[in-house]
Amino acid sequence: MQPSSLPCDMLVFGATGDLALHKLLPALYHLHREQRLPSDLRILGLARTPIGLSAFQALAERHCRAQIARHDFDAETWQRFAARLDYFAMDATQSAEFGRLARHLGERCGRGRIHYLATAPQLFAPIAAHLATARLAGPDTRIVLEKPIGHSLESALAISEAIGKVFDESQVFRIDHYLGKETVQNLMALRFANALFEPVWRAGHIDHVQISVLETLGVENRGAYYDHAGAMRDMLQNHLLQLLCLVAMEAPVRFDAESVRNEKVKILQALKPLSGLDVRDKTVRGQYSSGRIGGQEVPAYYFEKNVDNDSDTETFVAVQAEIDNWRWAGVPFYLRTGKRLRRKCSEIVIQFKPVPHSLFPGAPEQANRLLIRLQPEERISLQLMAKSPGKGMLLEPVELDLNLATAFSRQRRWDAYERLLLDVIEGDPTLFMRKDEVEAAWRWVNPILDGWHEYYQKPRPYAAGSNGPEQAHSLLELQGRRWMD
Repeated sequence: MQPSSLPCDMLVFGATGDLALHKLLPALYHLHREQRLPSDLRILGLARTPIGLSAFQALAERHCRAQIARHDFDAETWQRFAARLDYFAMDATQSAEFGRLARHLGERCGRGRIHYLATAPQLFAPIAAHLATARLAGPDTRIVLEKPIGHSLESALAISEAIGKVFDESQVFRIDHYLGKETVQNLMALRFANALFEPVWRAGHIDHVQISVLETLGVENRGAYYDHAGAMRDMLQNHLLQLLCLVAMEAPVRFDAESVRNEKVKILQALKPLSGLDVRDKTVRGQYSSGRIGGQEVPAYYFEKNVDNDSDTETFVAVQAEIDNWRWAGVPFYLRTGKRLRRKCSEIVIQFKPVPHSLFPGAPEQANRLLIRLQPEERISLQLMAKSPGKGMLLEPVELDLNLATAFSRQRRWDAYERLLLDVIEGDPTLFMRKDEVEAAWRWVNPILDGWHEYYQKPRPYAAGSNGPEQAHSLLELQGRRWMD
């Protein structure tokens, strides 16, 4: 696909923060290197830090060198990319600052603009209002919002209302970088481009589904944010529910933005509400205590930087969800995410039901299983039962394995932000969340948060480097199932 020829500028609010330096600028460098960016695109970094352009370019280069593979980074290409960079120091909470910004942009009027808000969500509404006041939010502009969109249903509705006063819904791009991952998009290809799976992708053949996003890292330098968010708001309300939608949605009428997003909203609306005693029985909160990871001692969560010493914020959450529709009635979806766990991985497990009658005496009781792994490696594998060599019908599980990195070894694997940034530039919202999608997710999550408060469900402790709290394993074991650890 050829890049858009529409002249435009990308304004990155929070340009000296981790997201911009570790993800956005490296992704934009790769798109520049592969000649995917419009030739006249300028990237304007906006932040409070009072530095000049040369200092910002040096800061960007240092972080990009650290994030980009050595063979993909060369000085000549960087110099051409750095020529696209500009910097403007401003306080985005102050309306008067946007008048200064408008004057700074004055010589480039008549161009399209992309406002990328790599900021805290409480700044979304005031920035949008200030952009309108300074006449920087016309019909030729787009705005990109990073998750989380709000802290609750009420705050999400408030953000949507404030953004909607300034921008039409078609101009709003709510980004969830998981939707830009190649394997996530391959999930749609796997389901809807292969006749093999459609007849069995339903309650009659699937026993349960597991969706796991596990991390070995702690909160790092995000303690102040994380201690007010927790694993439910930071990960499950967005990333995991988005993955659930892609697993469970019906085939869209066509592969376009509205058709795909319509089907995702239907799944979120079909989730059985969890409230009252269901919250106690079908959810688990956890918080990591001290332990060892990779041979090193790591502190408990409440000793992390910028975390309250008596914090009851969850760093792990597991939920049993059910979708109340024709295809999935009775199939549990087990969702879990956590920090400081034994292994780092993001994966989806489709556990099929066993054969109705065991034909081979002594055969292990293992059913077929489809594993879709998003990280650390991108692969799809299908577990089948096969006869082992030798006399007799001795069966054991074997895997049909598709390693995407190997299968497409001649092509560089795109980072999720590369794909999503290019979609923003080209105006394609297919992989972005619509307003009603965000609100439907919060309508399901909010009663769980309320239930934790109502029953004072404190986080269960688990040792750093473990597989999480024991109660998360009991969630499945009581039903004769287990996590794929």
